[in-house]
Amino acid sequence: MQLRWAILRAPLGLPPGSERDAEDETALLVVACRSDGRVVGTGRLHPVDDGTGQIRYMAVAEDCRGQGVGARLLAALEAAALEQGLKRIVLNARENVAGFYARFGYRQLAPGPLLYGKIPHLRMEKYLT
Repeated sequence: MQLRWAILRAPLGLPPGSERDAEDETALLVVACRSDGRVVGTGRLHPVDDGTGQIRYMAVAEDCRGQGVGARLLAALEAAALEQGLKRIVLNARENVAGFYARFGYRQLAPGPLLYGKIPHLRMEKYLT
């Protein structure tokens, strides 16, 4: 949760705790750690309906970006979705990272929410096989 807050909420001036929501209680949370135990990435999957899951709160430590951490997190979340019988994943990607998701087969559906009135998102989806 510390990494999630530091990457996704602290830059917006939001307090610790703002990175959490009620879905955390039942969602699958994944983390990537270095051999020394340092958490360098995180993401979350929760079901939205019988066949659809949503990925949220993807974050990778700045000094670890471009090293495949995000790709491994995404692959783990997709594998978990398949194990849960989900056939589709949706997410709201910040515009500056939408290209990351597109490289893994996600396609843009529509504009997404404007987070905190500051950060534009794109609604994306991927059908799993």
